[in-house]
Order: sequence, then structure tokens, then C-alpha cells
Amino acid sequence: MICRLALTAGINRLTDNKIMALFKYIHLLAVLIWIGGMFFAYVVLRPATSEALDLPHRLRLWAAVLRLFFNWVWASVGVILITGFYLIYLYGGIAHVSRHIHIMLVSGLVMMVIHGYMFFTCYVPFSLHVAKKRWKEAGEPLGRIRQLVAVNFALGLLTAGIVLIGDAGSV
Repeated sequence: MICRLALTAGINRLTDNKIMALFKYIHLLAVLIWIGGMFFAYVVLRPATSEALDLPHRLRLWAAVLRLFFNWVWASVGVILITGFYLIYLYGGIAHVSRHIHIMLVSGLVMMVIHGYMFFTCYVPFSLHVAKKRWKEAGEPLGRIRQLVAVNFALGLLTAGIVLIGDAGSV
């Protein structure tokens, strides 16, 4: 009987570890999609479009790219929230996780608020200006998007570093 209980506990622990690993992996993939997308947009696409395209073509391209990017980020945000809170639950709740998890949670929520602000107050007006071919008016919200992407990208890199250092310290 004792052996059976020990074996069952061992199997449950193994299953919990696999579930936790799966959710960490899914969480990380969503983060990589978001941060990688910001890197690509800011470091690669932005300079290339400025160099190769005139203003109307550049703004049309940005409207199409940002529409797809925001769709992927909204999906990533949902996945990050679901997996993140589930992982906290698996660890025993917010009171039982390390300080770096608290920092990651707060930083991630701040990034999500910035993303929401960027979408509703910058991207929506930008896309409307582009649709109506108001090129001059479209430039201002696109400039704010660029600045907010830089802030979110920096926050994402900082958060990743804190989590990496925090995980190394808890081993």
C-alpha cells in the first residue's frame, strides 16, 4: 500500500512537471513572438522602408504590417496571461512564487497596457488616416507607435534578463 502511494505520488509529480514544462514552453513562445516582432519591426523593417519606399507606399506597408503584428500580439497576450497565471497556480499561488516572478508579472502587465494604448490611440487613427490617404496626418501616430514599441521592447528585454537572473538564483 505504501509503495503504491509513493508510486502514485511520483507519477503525479512527473505529470505535473511535464505540464509545467509544456506551459512554460508555450508561455516562452508567445513572449518570443511578441519581442521578436518588435525587434524585426524596429531594427529591420523600419530602416528598410525608410530607405526604399516613398511616404505613401511606406505608410501603406506599415498599415498592413501593423495590422498583422497587432493580431499576433493580441493572441500572444492572451496566451501569456493564461499560461502565466496557470503556472503561478501550479507553483501554489502568487504568495509562493519568487520575487522575479512578481517583477515579470508587473512588467508584463505594464507592457500589455502600453500595447493596448498603442493599438487604440495610435494604430486605429493611423490606419484610418492611411485608408483615407491622409499621409501627413498618418505620420504622427506612426511616430508614437515607434516610440512605444521602443519602450515595450526595452521592457521586454529587461524582464527577460530579470527572469533569467532570478531563475539562476533560485536553482
